[in-house]
Amino acid sequence: MSMIILKPGLLTTVQDLGRYGAQQFGVIVAGAMDAFALRISNLLVGNDENAAGLEITMVGPEIYFAERTLISVCGGDLSPVLNDREVPLWKTVVAPEGSLLRFGRVRLGCRAYLAVAGGVDAPVRMNSRSTYLRAGIGGWEGRSLQKGDRLPVGAASPANRALTALLADEAEADGVAFSRWSVAPDLLPSYTANPEVRAVPGQEAALFEKDSAVRFLNETYQIRTESDRMGYRLTGEILRLREKRELASAAVTFGTVQVPPDGQPIVLMADRQTIGGYPKIAQVASVDLALLAQANLGERIRFRSVSWREAQRLYLIRENGIRMLRSALAHINAGVDGKV
Repeated sequence: MSMIILKPGLLTTVQDLGRYGAQQFGVIVAGAMDAFALRISNLLVGNDENAAGLEITMVGPEIYFAERTLISVCGGDLSPVLNDREVPLWKTVVAPEGSLLRFGRVRLGCRAYLAVAGGVDAPVRMNSRSTYLRAGIGGWEGRSLQKGDRLPVGAASPANRALTALLADEAEADGVAFSRWSVAPDLLPSYTANPEVRAVPGQEAALFEKDSAVRFLNETYQIRTESDRMGYRLTGEILRLREKRELASAAVTFGTVQVPPDGQPIVLMADRQTIGGYPKIAQVASVDLALLAQANLGERIRFRSVSWREAQRLYLIRENGIRMLRSALAHINAGVDGKV
């Protein structure tokens, strides 16, 4: 089974949760910018959370499904439409044979994630199907999708087939079916324009002037237009060190906030480098990385300080919610209907 790209959109790539295990060789992780949305979309169609799906940025593609396919769209709201019917986010959807999925205007966020039952069966490169555009590796031929691409879909699992059968019985005359179950609202990120994100002190936070540390948490920073999947370059109050220091390069991760010599912070994102030598003033809490991923160019970000303990507590609460969702979907696979 495959899906055909009729229009590619602005930037549509194949992504899973990333390419781990090779950072010591300088190979970046890549993967979905909004990993939470990809994980949930995969669960909703019965896939493993790390299955490859499509990351759709701003202007969405048009995709043709020659065969009946179970899909889910999560993350930012880019007005998805299936056969002229609006597709609800965070639900399981049956796309009948000969379906056309397209996207419209951006309502909220900037990245949507499409999961298909069986996952996108792109070649595995270094234990991942994720696309890293700068190096031209992974995904579909190491690039964003183009018109005419025919993406293979993996074999359906028992969970995929159970969900499809359950929904097919409820399909309307046109063959389209939307699940009656949905993700509990309190599990979803609070996507919003100009988000406030929680952050813990960075490794070199104490090296900054006291006034700079205060400004970092009390001012807003605008996302500059030269930002991309590697990092968000921000413009705002200049952050200054107490004194100039030469730092040894050290490991960085998704959400690390570095401050180069110009005093304007950079938040590292999915395609971040493996190490960095700029002082790190903060680290965005894992639970708020999805909010960052959905922030658009020109929007403003405000940082709010939380403790490491609080960041860990919030992370565990979210992971427990995902575990409960996984369990509820397993019951649905067994024929138990209801709200997830």
